[in-house]
Amino acid sequence: MNEIYLIGLGNPGKKYSKTRHNIGFLLLEKLSKKHNSNFLIKDKLKSSCSEFQINNCTFRLFLPNTFMNNSGDAVRAIVDWYKINLDQIFIIVDDKDLPLGKIRFRKKGSSGGHNGLKSIIEKLQTENFNRIRIGIGSPLSIEGKNNYNTISHVLGNISSKENVTLDKVYQQVIESLEELPTKKEDYIIRELNSFNKGKNY
Repeated sequence: MNEIYLIGLGNPGKKYSKTRHNIGFLLLEKLSKKHNSNFLIKDKLKSSCSEFQINNCTFRLFLPNTFMNNSGDAVRAIVDWYKINLDQIFIIVDDKDLPLGKIRFRKKGSSGGHNGLKSIIEKLQTENFNRIRIGIGSPLSIEGKNNYNTISHVLGNISSKENVTLDKVYQQVIESLEELPTKKEDYIIRELNSFNKGKNY
């Protein structure tokens, strides 16, 4: 694979920059900074973009500026502009149904109720694309307020305690992504899916 396209899901703007729903943004910002690359706004791609190389492979990183529920608009624009195969795309996304600190790499699947993934599936007309889901844990259920509680949880700021766990997750995902040019994808999948196995935070 000579080109890899990493798309982090989140909401643009300072208001959302430290929320659980923005884990996709936060991870790619760390990866870009590690490789001394800056994000630049590309209106035609409806995203901010960063680019660098690892082992002669070009990594292109994207942070959609469409807001979460319309993430598919940006992904569709990226796919059309670069004329890429969907197996070159990796979506980085938060998942409230996974415990905090868990990672799941899947090559296809439903949205699982995630509006960003739902939008991508709708615009691409397929569920067959790579996604790396990072667990943020479920909110405590409050009788009669479950939906409100979920929204306030995903749009709430990441706590300092959660950040300790998530920093380890970011490090593992980043290292695994950097191995994509040289390691088989099945190895990366096993590596990520076994991370923090048996641990509960």
